[in-house]
Amino acid sequence: MDRMKNNVLLVLTALIWGCAFVAQSVGMDYVGPFTFNMARFLIGAIVLLPVIWFMDRQWAKEQNAEGVSGINPDTDGAAKNDPADRKTVIIGGICCGIALAVASTLQQWGILFTTVGKAGFITAMYIVIVPLLGIFIGKKVRPLIIGCVAIAVVGFYFLCMTESLRLGLGDFLVLLCAIAFSIHILVIDHFSPKVDGVKMSAIQFLTAAIISAVPTLLWEQPVFTEILQAWQPVLYAGVMSCGVAYTLQIIAQKNADPTVASLLLSLESVFSVLAGWVLLGQGLSLKELFGCVLIFCAIILAQLPEKKKM
Repeated sequence: MDRMKNNVLLVLTALIWGCAFVAQSVGMDYVGPFTFNMARFLIGAIVLLPVIWFMDRQWAKEQNAEGVSGINPDTDGAAKNDPADRKTVIIGGICCGIALAVASTLQQWGILFTTVGKAGFITAMYIVIVPLLGIFIGKKVRPLIIGCVAIAVVGFYFLCMTESLRLGLGDFLVLLCAIAFSIHILVIDHFSPKVDGVKMSAIQFLTAAIISAVPTLLWEQPVFTEILQAWQPVLYAGVMSCGVAYTLQIIAQKNADPTVASLLLSLESVFSVLAGWVLLGQGLSLKELFGCVLIFCAIILAQLPEKKKM
């Protein structure tokens, strides 16, 4: 049941991110990529503050109730106030924030120089990069998962590739973005079982906002009225894509295989095409529909249980 719940959360995350492609494209009609990222990450951090406050209050009430009933609260929740635990949350949030800032910046810049279809396909290469990087840190990958990755990559080709395979500047930037997102997934996989996911998510957004603010002030120098003109895409990207989706990712990855998680998260490209169809009137060709079928087949196969050896 926990596995199914995590998978549902990851698919929901992919849906939110897929719709965010539209917001990212529209938002850069008004502001630069660094400004857009700074604004949405700052909003994402602010949105999580009341969530953290509410969760801390609920935890305090539970601990008080356990104390009144004679149960020792130290056995289950005292680690929440452990300085070592807080240090791990901060370190994890900063590491995630650095990877997120780099990946998002490369993606925003890449979209300026390449098509959305090619950007979607190349970004989805993290489904291949994650298991490859995982091998170097001692993670084992089932042969079935490798086959699913191959099927998904073919599906993304039919779904997103509409031009030649020549690697231009935008394509190269998005490829670097895919590598950075792969590192982000593995960093989350390392820290999420050890810390409060919501707090780590808030710290990563604040870190990414600070990193994005430096080039924003140096090179883009945005006018506040320009940011106000982009309030709708910035608000969606900040509240939904950052505050909600990235937090769901951290929570769902606590007990999920990182390769399977990357496959489910890669559905964002499918949802981005569907969002473009619904919101922007962009239809799907038979080739693109065939790509969607292949991707869903890969995801279903990836959920098959592993046979246990006697």
